[in-house]
Amino acid sequence: MVQDLQALRFDVNDSSVLHVVDPLPQRPTVSTARSKPLSRSSWERKIVRRILLSDALVVAVAVAVAHVLRYNVMPAPTAALDQVRPGVWPVSVAVFIGWMIALAVFRTRDPKTFDSGSRQYQAIARSTFTLFGWMAIIALLFKWDVSRGFLAISFAIGTTLLFLERRAWRRWVMRRGRKGELLAKVLVIGGVRSAKTMTLRFSDDSLSGFRVVGVWVPDRIAAPNERFHANDLAVPVLGTESDLGQALDVDAVDTVVVTDTEHLGHDGMRELAWALEGRDVNLLVAPNVVDVAGPRIHLEAHGNMPLIYLSGPSYSRARTLRRAVFDRSFAAAVLLVTSPVLLAAALAIRITGRGPIFYRSERIGTHGVAFQMLKLRTMVHGADQMREELEHHHDGSGPLFKLRDDPRVTRVGRLLRRYSIDEMPQFLNVLRGDMSVVGPRPPLRSEVDAYSEHMHRRLLVKQGVTGLWQVSGRSDLSWEDSVRLDLDYVENWTMLRDMQIIVRTARAVLASRGAY
Repeated sequence: MVQDLQALRFDVNDSSVLHVVDPLPQRPTVSTARSKPLSRSSWERKIVRRILLSDALVVAVAVAVAHVLRYNVMPAPTAALDQVRPGVWPVSVAVFIGWMIALAVFRTRDPKTFDSGSRQYQAIARSTFTLFGWMAIIALLFKWDVSRGFLAISFAIGTTLLFLERRAWRRWVMRRGRKGELLAKVLVIGGVRSAKTMTLRFSDDSLSGFRVVGVWVPDRIAAPNERFHANDLAVPVLGTESDLGQALDVDAVDTVVVTDTEHLGHDGMRELAWALEGRDVNLLVAPNVVDVAGPRIHLEAHGNMPLIYLSGPSYSRARTLRRAVFDRSFAAAVLLVTSPVLLAAALAIRITGRGPIFYRSERIGTHGVAFQMLKLRTMVHGADQMREELEHHHDGSGPLFKLRDDPRVTRVGRLLRRYSIDEMPQFLNVLRGDMSVVGPRPPLRSEVDAYSEHMHRRLLVKQGVTGLWQVSGRSDLSWEDSVRLDLDYVENWTMLRDMQIIVRTARAVLASRGAY
């Protein structure tokens, strides 16, 4: 028998015990129920419908273009006498219908994937490969001479257009999220400290899709009008004076996140899930694990309890022969393609001032081994000796020295820095094996000397020409944020993530974001 949620109370003297009082003979109606749909569900349904229409348009265009190219432009195919060629239009219509069904079966429009581009792309790839694989099998079994050219063209065009379409939708959702729109309103059940951390993470990540609007600590007495502040948000804190119905009324909450299940206990979690039935409110449980990427997280069930298994960091996989071959091949290709630009930059440096073309700086690499990192010189000759005079203008945080308007930078140097051309000689370090294409930022010895114990983990993999911190803000990041991102990269390395960082780096460089 389901208990009335508003009858749930916690014994303040024993926070581990949940008391359920006054059981009712039937499921009660919740006083805070609303006749109109919750905001998140409303906009999610609208977006899903729009994506469905755009999917239909994209697939129709792909199939139509493939049909015209194969049957109207290319030479007509010849069929073997013992094969049956189906009508071309029925096949095209069947491909369209099958593709739309496959996209639905593989949940490519699931709102839960709005904040994860990789999951959407993987779902699209699986649905498309499955559809065309089954079509090939059916054609083989029934000996249908379906045009392979038509299938190949529609597959290539449709997959590409679907990826571009979903990318456009994700960028649109991101833009709306930055304006404070299309965000789930989250009620955190648990401690204030974990809620504050969650609030900061959500507000800093435009892809999270969440905004904390309230905290309920059901076994603690909250002060009148108690709030905590995170960035520009003031989040109200509720305690034992409130029940869940009142907590959900804070700001039309549509998502509940439990950060500490000890506040509820096993029975309380079950009662909570029952109480949210029919209210169109999502329930999530936070494992209090941060900076751990998806590939290291596995959900298992033991004793009828869900447990999260965290696989260990992948330091050794980041030092494989495959990665070394990729690094050197990629570096050689970049140097070859950009050689005219590098020659022009070197000539400009030589003409506009005295001093060497290259700047060599000692950096600390894997396991603390020092190496000489190469860059094109962007400052006046002898700039290192001028640093003491500029220390009081330090714009960075921690041991990282940065000046937004550094007077030592030459006019040519500012242009080179704006588009990161000065960083290109570091690919020579990659060819020598000192660095990788992607990795943590190469630190100075003075920075390493100021490291705390956990920061030394940045030196477990090769330092990179680019990295997670560069594509997340570059020079605009604080010291703490840059260290956190580097540690995140080290702990969660994958080759796919390297590819994503390379693509994001190209966009950041072209937009000259955070470079000075």
